[in-house]
Amino acid sequence: MSTEFDLEALLAARGAERYDLHTRHLNPQLPRMLHTIGFDKVYERAEGAHFFDAEGNDHLDMLAGFGVMGLGRHHPVVRKALHDVLDLSLADLTRFDCQPLPGLLAERLLTHSPHLDRVFFGNSGTEAVETALKFARFATGRPRVLYCDHAFHGLTTGSLSVNGENGFRDGFAPLLPDTAVPLGDLAALERELKKGDVAALIVEPIQGKGVHEAPPGYLRAAQELLHKHKALLIADEVQTGLGRTGDFYAYQHEDGVEPDLVCVAKALSGGYVPVSATLGKDWIFKKVYSSMDRVLVHSASFGSNAQAMAAGLAVLAVMEDEQIVARARTMGELLKSRLAALIGKYELLADVRGRGLMIGIEFGRPDSLKLRGRWTMLQAARKGLFAQMVVVPLLQRHRILTQVSGDHLEVIKLIPPLVIDEADVDRFVDAFTAVMDDAHSGGGLMWDFGRTLIKQAVAGR
Repeated sequence: MSTEFDLEALLAARGAERYDLHTRHLNPQLPRMLHTIGFDKVYERAEGAHFFDAEGNDHLDMLAGFGVMGLGRHHPVVRKALHDVLDLSLADLTRFDCQPLPGLLAERLLTHSPHLDRVFFGNSGTEAVETALKFARFATGRPRVLYCDHAFHGLTTGSLSVNGENGFRDGFAPLLPDTAVPLGDLAALERELKKGDVAALIVEPIQGKGVHEAPPGYLRAAQELLHKHKALLIADEVQTGLGRTGDFYAYQHEDGVEPDLVCVAKALSGGYVPVSATLGKDWIFKKVYSSMDRVLVHSASFGSNAQAMAAGLAVLAVMEDEQIVARARTMGELLKSRLAALIGKYELLADVRGRGLMIGIEFGRPDSLKLRGRWTMLQAARKGLFAQMVVVPLLQRHRILTQVSGDHLEVIKLIPPLVIDEADVDRFVDAFTAVMDDAHSGGGLMWDFGRTLIKQAVAGR
């Protein structure tokens, strides 16, 4: 008896119900939020750095699925690799053999961090962090991990314990006994290390929330302090890794930094199959997996599956063949410089920062009386509303998808696919300029929308 399943027919029959289905069966606040800010679009297909709606209109993606789509959507090399691995009908996930693909991907991945020796493959960024936390605690025999204020390392219980945003932590206590220190504050780090119970410091070389970079020299000095006190440095490269910041890893912008553990995910997937990697030093892995009795002391049911490994291998091949890291550096420098040139023109534009194609655009209090009054009104209702006022017209009027960098932040984060070109940069800068012109005109649709956001913010208190 054969089973018939027609995916294309199912989507044709019920695809129009997408928002209703989410409202009834999934997170009910997602469709509510999308309807409220006018993001309830219907995208039919995607290619590279662009979405297309039913009418064929293209939308520029400056979000890359929160960084997952490093190579854009549906890269032909990654697609072919996945077709190939399915057609091979491999004996995958038997649990009692050693397939070649995990070893090949680990070998290829480790060439980009030659001071590291071994890899654990999981399924997500938060799982990569959980692995690093477990390995650091076991390897050092110490319970406490330090993290930085405003950090984001994931939302499962262990990674949430090193999450620096209270909005994510509220209501989920008790968490693990970890401690926050300010990013860049070496004195605070040393004070905690002197207590003798610290296993590691976990740090994003560039924080995703707000796009704040570790100060020059901080990572190297922190590493020296950690090793002096027999603790480890964990680099969370889940979003910053694989070329995002113009080097393969963001920690490589600073000479002499060699983390003991590195967390990777997102872009390694090629946008298709969830995958993560925790890279580490040989002695750490050998201490965790110290005997045959401990062979499965840490594992993942779908870790190292053939589809994920094939996607990862294809991603690394494309990055090398198409010089993706150099491209991200070039396009990032162009985009950042063109945006930074606007700071003197617009009083609401306070800062442009970041590296490669991870850029933060921060808004701040204007000088002119009329704009200052409106800014103050927005801030009184809820910090972050002005940034949302910019994000909405970028999508609705200019068909460009962006995001506010974090709750209560007046920062837009740009993390586009690493394959954007100069025409995409021109398109974004032109659209952003038009939105800023409207914001500084003192009237128009933006401020009307702002009043709507104020009412919603006040009603939600």
